[in-house]
Amino acid sequence: MNTEQLFKIIKDIWQFLNSPILALKGTTISLSSIALAFVTIWISFRIANFLGRMLNGALEKKAVDSGVRDSLEKFLRYLVIVIGILFAADIMGFSLSSLAALSAILMVGIGFGLQNITQNFISGIILLIERPVKVGDIVKVGDVTGKIFDIRVRATVIQTRDDISIIVPNSKFIAEEVVNQSFLGQRIRKHVRVGVAYGSELKVVQATLLKVAADHPEILDDPEPTVIFENFGDSSLEFDLRFWSSSLWDIERICSDIRFAIDEAFRIQKIQIPFPQRDLYVKEIPFLPKNPTP
Repeated sequence: MNTEQLFKIIKDIWQFLNSPILALKGTTISLSSIALAFVTIWISFRIANFLGRMLNGALEKKAVDSGVRDSLEKFLRYLVIVIGILFAADIMGFSLSSLAALSAILMVGIGFGLQNITQNFISGIILLIERPVKVGDIVKVGDVTGKIFDIRVRATVIQTRDDISIIVPNSKFIAEEVVNQSFLGQRIRKHVRVGVAYGSELKVVQATLLKVAADHPEILDDPEPTVIFENFGDSSLEFDLRFWSSSLWDIERICSDIRFAIDEAFRIQKIQIPFPQRDLYVKEIPFLPKNPTP
């Protein structure tokens, strides 16, 4: 194969790649423009990830809140990706009228079945702007409770205490009631209720419960634990031990530790935890004759 034949093959390939394969509102699209547009979008994704990591690292050095860093990083990434998509559309030769036609097609698609995707996308933007929840928060949405691992465009990833990842649509955080245990800070107040037998020394019970709370290393001293004498129950005197802790993720284990410690301390102090008792009275049945008349 000589040089002229090689140039001819290259020329034919170039003409094939640049030959129009689709026309939309006066805009012709070729294979080369499609390939270049995909390369542009790929490069925009890489640049978005790079700039996002740089911004996150710079904000982390300035001790900016993790939720704010995450929101700004995602906004920067989305902005760079959108600019890359616009550049790709320009490379493919889309004019404003062509984009308007494409938008009309997309609107028809949304009307026929993309409402849910659009709703979740807009809800994700609202979450990043208003920040009712952020990465690291411990939330409850419906029957799902766990820590927010990532807020994405369409859905939010929640990690449960059983190390299970649950994908929750963003629209649920906007339309439904959300319990955010970390919204105002990284601490929570918990209640451990216990009943003691009638006749117990109430001051001893109170002092024992307070000592159990004070001895646990993950219970805060400020605000200090309190003991509330709640009620005279049917079978017991009801007490409520209230304490604060900053270990939100381990609060279930902390409550379990407190219950173990209460049981051990009550045994030492000879404080009884009663169980419900019921008195059964059997009414005597009158004597029945051997051969009663019908």
